[in-house]
Amino acid sequence: MATMKSITIYTDGACLGNPGPGGYGVVLLYGDRRKELSGGYRRTTNNRMELTAAIRGLAALKEPCQVQLVSDSAYLVNAIEKGWARRWQTNGWRRQDKKPAENRDLWEEILELCDKHQVRFEWIRGHTGHPENERCDRLAVRAAQSSELPADTGYEDSSPPKTDFL
Repeated sequence: MATMKSITIYTDGACLGNPGPGGYGVVLLYGDRRKELSGGYRRTTNNRMELTAAIRGLAALKEPCQVQLVSDSAYLVNAIEKGWARRWQTNGWRRQDKKPAENRDLWEEILELCDKHQVRFEWIRGHTGHPENERCDRLAVRAAQSSELPADTGYEDSSPPKTDFL
């Protein structure tokens, strides 16, 4: 059996307002190869962009790989590394306090991708000058500032109806 490729993926999400326009940035590194990904949505949350960045990075891999996924999102890293997301899934997407787990659609995708790859999530402090984290942040912010962003249907379809004041 061939040895799995070892990939490092850096991710970040950004939101201009929370909720608001959001973006994600991803840097994939394999040996001397590098790939950058970014995109965004017109109305979303910062946490959704952090999760989307991880999804886009893992989904870009064409075969099962050993992955070190580096993120400044404690929400993302802790939910995987501490087993929260798997527990939410086992409990019918309910948290320990019986409230619904947020972002179920994205957690389902992440868990499916984690089943395909051998992924270790690592948290780093954001905005401290780490070159790849800073690059992901720039990609995410630039994507969030784009004028032609699509709908984040997983968020917009689940948000409460908007009411007009005047």
